[in-house]
Amino acid sequence: VQLVESGGGLVQSGGSLRLSCAASGFTFSNYAMSWFRQAPGKERDLVARISSTGGSTYYVSSVKGRFAISRDNTNNAMYLQMNNLKPEDTAVYYCKAPQFPSWGQGTQVTVSM
Repeated sequence: VQLVESGGGLVQSGGSLRLSCAASGFTFSNYAMSWFRQAPGKERDLVARISSTGGSTYYVSSVKGRFAISRDNTNNAMYLQMNNLKPEDTAVYYCKAPQFPSWGQGTQVTVSM
């Protein structure tokens, strides 16, 4: 299982970023997928989750209405559209297939005031 995140960067408060996750080594379309984030000195926390078909999504309350998770099963990819970013969204973002132990390298998102 290999997960490669990309799309992070430095953005001003109120800005937007779109993260991507490229998955390989498993039948992507069979599995729910998640985005996690880890801020400095904090634990890695769930941000959003999407079902295998993309028909069901879940967001933690702090990002609901600002972030949108989606997936493209044809291309084994998952996305996280992040709008109205806040400084507290600063973290390394990871994609995860919950049934597998592997983590990618993550992508850094930094939101300045």
